[in-house]
Amino acid sequence: MGKTAFISGISGQDGAYLSQFLLAKGYSVFGLQTRRGSDTLWRLREFNLLDKITLIDGDLTDISSLVRALNECAPDEVYNLAAQSFVATSWKQPVLTSNVTGLGALNILEAVRLTNPKMRFYQASSSEMYGKIQAPRQSETVPFHPRSPYAVAKLFAHWATINYRESFNLHASSGILFNHESPLRGLEFVTRKITDAVARIKLGKQKELRMGNLDAKRDWGFAGDYVEAMWLMLQQEVADDYVVGMGYTNSVREFCELAFSHVGLNYQEFVKVDPAFFRPAEVEVLLSDPSKAQKKLGWKPKTTLKELVIMMVDADMKRVRKE
Repeated sequence: MGKTAFISGISGQDGAYLSQFLLAKGYSVFGLQTRRGSDTLWRLREFNLLDKITLIDGDLTDISSLVRALNECAPDEVYNLAAQSFVATSWKQPVLTSNVTGLGALNILEAVRLTNPKMRFYQASSSEMYGKIQAPRQSETVPFHPRSPYAVAKLFAHWATINYRESFNLHASSGILFNHESPLRGLEFVTRKITDAVARIKLGKQKELRMGNLDAKRDWGFAGDYVEAMWLMLQQEVADDYVVGMGYTNSVREFCELAFSHVGLNYQEFVKVDPAFFRPAEVEVLLSDPSKAQKKLGWKPKTTLKELVIMMVDADMKRVRKE
């Protein structure tokens, strides 16, 4: 018999890629479906996954629904990918972000402990926790200095995971994932905002792209590569925390240049800096040190940034042409 996995945030970018990955390994996949009025299942539909997975109604803010969901599917592995994950929104909705992203993780940890503490648990931690960086490269031992309500909530969830591992002997691991993108990224994220605008400008449906800090640097990789690292963490004998990233940075400006040049355009003619898009507290640079994940998990990224940008631009060109 194959294993069973339960994924919160299954309708998000990572949830779709992880579902696809686990199904290919023979898993039965269950997902938490939070009903909040909008169509959140388009990513699963795009991968033709809806008839291959089982969705269970529930919400991270309602622990009773989590206990019921875990009792219903009795998973071997639990992946907590759900969050209010847009950094800019976290300043406008800090309490909601704290409840979903922070306390929500605590709720699902507690639900695991109450239903079956032998389940293996994965927490989606974030490079945003490093914030005002304390070292040039961020490893598992570098101190955190969060710079947004989202990052503060993620840090609570991260330490809650460590606490449950140490207090209750749960096999609970955190993946401190640096920025990972794909054609399934939401339009509110800067990378998708860029590639969607490139497609619209190239096809004559948009005239310019208004952006914030073009000099911010990020360590960008492909989400499809990163879900393998999540799975590998739960296959280890001992639970631990791992940084997952490319190990090099590029600026937002360089991302724009790659995306526009792929369709034969000069980004400087179309990208306009708008102060309205600057963050209240900016995270200038994030650079991973993924050596522990590479050594202990045997994980390495397969997709370069240039390949990722081309993949995203091509997908958005196809989408915009269909409109």
